Parts: sequence; structure tokens; C-alpha cells
Amino acid sequence: MDFLLQVKVGALVGLLLLTLFFGFIPARVKWFRDTNGTETHRTVLSLISCFAGGVFLAACLLDIIPDYLTDINAVLESNMMETNFPLPEFIMAAGFFMVLILERIVLNCREMGGTVDERVPLMQDNRNGHSHGHVHGSTLTPDLESSGHHVHVDFQAHSPFRSFVLFLSLSLHSVFEGLAIGLQDTDSKVLEICIAILVHKSIIVFSLSVKLVQSAIRPAWVAAYIGVFAAMSPLGIAIGIMVIEAQLADGALVQSILEGLAAGTFIYITFLEILPHELNSPGKQLLKVLFILLGFAVMAALTLLG
Repeated sequence: MDFLLQVKVGALVGLLLLTLFFGFIPARVKWFRDTNGTETHRTVLSLISCFAGGVFLAACLLDIIPDYLTDINAVLESNMMETNFPLPEFIMAAGFFMVLILERIVLNCREMGGTVDERVPLMQDNRNGHSHGHVHGSTLTPDLESSGHHVHVDFQAHSPFRSFVLFLSLSLHSVFEGLAIGLQDTDSKVLEICIAILVHKSIIVFSLSVKLVQSAIRPAWVAAYIGVFAAMSPLGIAIGIMVIEAQLADGALVQSILEGLAAGTFIYITFLEILPHELNSPGKQLLKVLFILLGFAVMAALTLLG
């Protein structure tokens, strides 16, 4: 085994272990899963969630979308495919609408197939102490009425379906990140990219784990999600190694299209799930915005540092 291959295998193992470590902190520490804590405890959890929202917003705007646009434009240029139609943006829109349509189908089937009582968990989220309100017919319970002002509530916030889509889009992107490491031909470049991915993926997986814990998902499934997500970048590295060893160069266009669909799904989750959940719940609004900005700033700084 030559030194370059050893470096790539080391990067594979390092990414797997560190991602598992940071991912299982919120999943295994009881403090993050406690839904009956004090008001201070619930406020801190809410601010951590807002920080995670800023991280995902930055990942969407500064990482996933730019990577995809760079890759697909390079593929289109190399294949001499010129068109006035904004094809890269159309592919992202297709990913967005794919999730939107699929989620509406799932919700519609649940509404048609169950009683009102069976549908209540979809329409309320009180697991983390946020005052999202309860629904009884068309009446909100006093926890929202007592706030003294009208509050818009996203009743599908943190649904298991949206959590799964968040996990899926991030996992697909992680495969492509690992692929970038596996396809490098110098050990210094492998280490440079690996360190950058290690830092930002540690923050991403921690934020993902926080969101999964807040969703109506069984702990065993949260652990499975984190385990699979941790394996995605190593899987990408392994694929890249195999492509290099077999000297294959096909599939770049298919990869770019998949990246675009993943970017579209991530746009949907970022702007219709992650940010609305905290911003639509009452209390500490300016502090929540501050923590969203803080999460965004941390990821922006990491991006700036390369």
C-alpha cells in the first residue's frame, strides 16, 4: 500500500470516528433529551437549536449550493453543453419540489387514513418545552392565548419525515465530500481537504443530532441515522479510491445532477423546517436571531479559512 493510499484510509477512519463522536453527544446525553427541564434549560436548548439553524443556513448557502454549481458548470463546459436555460438552477428546483410533493402526499395520506386523534402528533410539537400550542377543533389552548399576541405556528415542524429528508440530503452531500478526498492525487491535498471537512462536518453532525433528538423519532432510529451519516464521507472516500485505482472517469454528470437534487432538498428543509420552527415560537426572538447569526458566522469563518 503506497503512502497516498495510507493517508486516504487514515482520513476515512478519522472521519468515521470523529463524526460518530460528535453525533452521539446530543443523542446519548440525557440533558439534550430532557423535555421536562426548567425554563432556563428549555431556553438553552432553543438557543442551541437556533445555532444549529444558522449552521445549516450557512451550509446551504456557502457550501452545498456553491459546490454543486461549480461541479455542474464544469461538467457542462467539459461536455460543451451550452444553453440559455438555467439548467443548474432548474435541477435544484426539481429537488425542492420533489420533497414538497412527497411530503404533501405523505401528509394527505395520513389525513385520509386516520382519525383526528391519530393526526394530533403531526400538528403539535411539545417535546422540548416550546409553547407550540395544542389543537382542539379550531381552538388553541391558553399557552398561546396567554402570550398576548398572535403567533404563527408551523404544526409540521420537526416531523419525522422532514428529519429524514434533512438526514438524506446531508448524507448525499457527505458522499460527494468524501469523493473529493478519494479522487485527490497528492497526500498534502488529501490532508488539507480532510481537515476542512472534519471541522465543519463535526459541527454539522452535532447540529443534525440536535434536530433528530427534537423530532418524534425513537432513540434507536436516531442512533441509526447518526451511524449511517457518519459512514457517508468514508463511503465517498472508498468510491473515490476505487475510481482512481480502476482509472474510471465516467459519471460526472450523474454526480452533478444528484448534487443538484440534494441541494434543492436542503433548501426546502432549511427554509421550511429548520428556521421557521424556532422563529415561529414565542419568546427570546432577538436572542434567537443572534444565535442563528452566530451559527452562520462560525460556518462562514470556517469557509473563509478554507
